[in-house]
Amino acid sequence: MGSGTSNSSVIDSNTNFTSRPPEFSIIPEPVSLLKTNGSFTLPDKIVVLATPEMKFVVDYLKEKLSIPTGKFIAEFAHTQATGTIRLVLNPRPDATLGNEGYHLSVTPTMIIIKANQAAGLFYGVQSLLQLFPKEIESKELVEGVTWKIPCVEVTDYPRVAWRGLMFDVARHFFTKQEVKQYIDAMVRYKFNLLHLHLTDDEGWRLEIKGLPKLTEVGAWNVKKVGDFGTFSTPGADEPRTYGGFYTQDDVRELIKYAKDRFVDILPEIDVPGHSLAAVVSYPELSCTPGAETYRVRSGERIMDWSKGAPPIALVDNTLCPANEKVYAFLDTVITQVAALFPFEYIHMGGDEAPINYWQKSEAIKALMLREGLKDIHQVQGYFEKRVEKIVESKGKKFMGWDEIMESDIPTGAAVMSWRSPKFGIEASRAKHEVVMSPQGTNYLDLMQGDVTSESKVYNSVRLGKAYEFDPIPAGADPKYIKGGQGNLWTEQVYNIRQAEYMTWPRGYAIAESVWSPKEKKNWTNFTGKVEQHFHRMDIAETKYSPAIYDPIVKASRTADKQVMVELTTEIDGLDIYYSFDNSTPDRFYPKYTEKVVIPKDANQMRVITYRGKQAIGRLLTIAVDDLNKRAGKR
Repeated sequence: MGSGTSNSSVIDSNTNFTSRPPEFSIIPEPVSLLKTNGSFTLPDKIVVLATPEMKFVVDYLKEKLSIPTGKFIAEFAHTQATGTIRLVLNPRPDATLGNEGYHLSVTPTMIIIKANQAAGLFYGVQSLLQLFPKEIESKELVEGVTWKIPCVEVTDYPRVAWRGLMFDVARHFFTKQEVKQYIDAMVRYKFNLLHLHLTDDEGWRLEIKGLPKLTEVGAWNVKKVGDFGTFSTPGADEPRTYGGFYTQDDVRELIKYAKDRFVDILPEIDVPGHSLAAVVSYPELSCTPGAETYRVRSGERIMDWSKGAPPIALVDNTLCPANEKVYAFLDTVITQVAALFPFEYIHMGGDEAPINYWQKSEAIKALMLREGLKDIHQVQGYFEKRVEKIVESKGKKFMGWDEIMESDIPTGAAVMSWRSPKFGIEASRAKHEVVMSPQGTNYLDLMQGDVTSESKVYNSVRLGKAYEFDPIPAGADPKYIKGGQGNLWTEQVYNIRQAEYMTWPRGYAIAESVWSPKEKKNWTNFTGKVEQHFHRMDIAETKYSPAIYDPIVKASRTADKQVMVELTTEIDGLDIYYSFDNSTPDRFYPKYTEKVVIPKDANQMRVITYRGKQAIGRLLTIAVDDLNKRAGKR
């Protein structure tokens, strides 16, 4: 990654172009795309040939085409001899395509999408829409556009079955309409799984009949803004009116909305840690005296992470593994979750449970003696096994974060691997079903640009790093890898616009990693496509991060302890200009060519990227004190 050219053709990923985008900008990259002669132009009257089982695909296609083009769309059964767009379910399944693959054929006179299942037709529609001019993304009529696309033959199918995004609606509540908005964005990139993180220390977001305090008390905290985790402890007089929850009818509506777009919803109830909202609602679920004085977290510090994981809890945010009331409570919750969500798995968390309160608990000590548990890891293992039995008794499969592997893991448990790929690899080799979501590439809450331009978080994952994600890492047993997902935790994400900003374009990278053949991935080609999709998202009014254009700033020390600054770019073809004199650099300022030493009395550095004569990156202003810290000591 440095200077040079930025885009290459999707047909031949080794062919470079100096200043033009790839000819085709389909994300994720199809298995096979062949350009043929000619082009297709939408007529004023569009005839869609389909059958009743394709209703959701047809409705989606009609909406996407009719609104921006203003063209009339008629729908007929396949008895019609001709049609503009034909949707065909193969009478004899094509084994190559599987359940979600499709074949798309565009000729000068007709568009045909063939698939074995309706899901494949839907994904064929997504690729078709990406062939049209970017204005196809508009939510209103666009005048003056020629709705023409090139003739192509596409054969496409996914690499893995589980292609997900996790949306944390517990740290900050997102309305039913906002979740639908998130679904609308993800299906454009062929994601088929929405993991909803429904409970945490900051809120319980799901109505449970018979346990009204979970949402009367547990769904509300004090609104705070700033750096989450550092807020002052709310006073007794501060109103606890910030939050919300989904009724069971809301959930049914979301499930149907997702299903109509071929998305499954995985519910997560995070226990035994991350359970402060539940403990505040029902203090008898705790091992710790005084739990009745606790309050739902508003972002104040409740954990000490200075010594690493597991953290030292400052309040006991865990359900008590030695308390039978906990298992009765979970039976009630899981019974209703299982009845609400059709998906085969229920995610029961299991991550980051602190142990310092358990170590002091007489009830836990008695449990360990009675059950022959040697250490606190085995205490959590005892809890996980009992929870798995409850989940399985409701006809569902149990899933947890990879910490559940630290004890005698239940044999039927599926593992969501987040700490690093090695835990997923180990779980697959032990014959556990695995979903890969390693934080080093897949955590969408982490910074994606320089800390001066981002909400500050403990680490970063730039787009290039996200693109390195491999859902089937070397050493894993591929038979047990179900797929992968990106995870958007929302401690620092206060609204849906920021949720979109954090998801895109890294969501493109994860989409291509879980759908496209590994050998089809090509960074230079991908970044060319990303730029085209930025224009599409502008028209769709979906927010995204432009951090890919920003310089990467590194500082180091020379032998005589001066600080040197190194500037690089994620994509090729950009020039970097800088200043130390407190003024705003443009392309007439010094151009970066090699590491620069910070002048003796300078107090800030400003940097910006250009492509030719056009400013393209954001202006970064970095204090020299910050650069000194980045350089460390020598």
